[in-house]
Amino acid sequence: MKKRLLSFVVFSMVLGLAGCNSKGGGETDQSAAPDKAADTSAIYFNGSSTLTPVINTIAASFNEEYETWDKVDSSFEEAPISIYVASGGSGQGVATLIDGTTSFGMVAREVKDEEKKKIKDEKEYLVGIDALAITVNKESPLLERTDDLTTDQVIKIFSGEYKTWQEVDSSLPADDIVVLTRDVSGGAHEVFQKNIMKDVDVSADVIQAPTMGGLVEKIIDNKNAIGYASYGVASQNEDKLVKLKLDGVACTEENITGGNYILQRPLLLVGSGEPTEQQQAFLDVVLGEEGQAVVEEQGFIRSQSSK
Repeated sequence: MKKRLLSFVVFSMVLGLAGCNSKGGGETDQSAAPDKAADTSAIYFNGSSTLTPVINTIAASFNEEYETWDKVDSSFEEAPISIYVASGGSGQGVATLIDGTTSFGMVAREVKDEEKKKIKDEKEYLVGIDALAITVNKESPLLERTDDLTTDQVIKIFSGEYKTWQEVDSSLPADDIVVLTRDVSGGAHEVFQKNIMKDVDVSADVIQAPTMGGLVEKIIDNKNAIGYASYGVASQNEDKLVKLKLDGVACTEENITGGNYILQRPLLLVGSGEPTEQQQAFLDVVLGEEGQAVVEEQGFIRSQSSK
């Protein structure tokens, strides 16, 4: 059977960094996004670049299987399934939900109390669990000595107090450490700041990557690089990088779900009010076996409620 062109559209034009040491993060071009009010049966997602590929994959499969809403449920209208996904960070996901330009915000961190107050009848749907792994290149000089860092060592590396590997351990070479973070205004960095850095700022010299995939690529390309990578994205590249232990605790599924590894974070869809019947039908797929299989395939941990 000849397949129809999917109504599924992805808006994820992420602007690159202006320079290696720029403090600016990635942004999403919203000018091409459709008018939410123009198609009441469409579903809009906006936010976390970590969650974007998960929702993309599930939406594409959902659209290919059903094509029109009446094939999902005979009580629905015969209208093309239109699911729009925009990647711009967790903060943007919450902001667009508050201003009413998206159906669901994709958020890869806990929703802040001040944000919840601005969202009318806030609803949260746990899609999966992720963590931030302190990650280095497979050929990192650090691995000549250890695959374990203390929280204090991590703070000193990311704050710029330690500038070379020799300062971490005197037996290591005096090569400059290349420190990578996501943009410091994003959800991933908020988790890292809250759980590791606390009241210590990261150095102004860190390289801020616009996406988690971009951050991982920079670690793969530089043996002196270190950064915090999404557990899911890092797991997809285990042949090219190493997830370090933190205070002796390995970044494993068991330690993440058991609460022993402190850099864990929820992967959430956040809505306002009760979902429409079409939205609920798609949420059922995301939170059901099919969607959770995609979560797992992409290296993340299934939501505990789906196990």
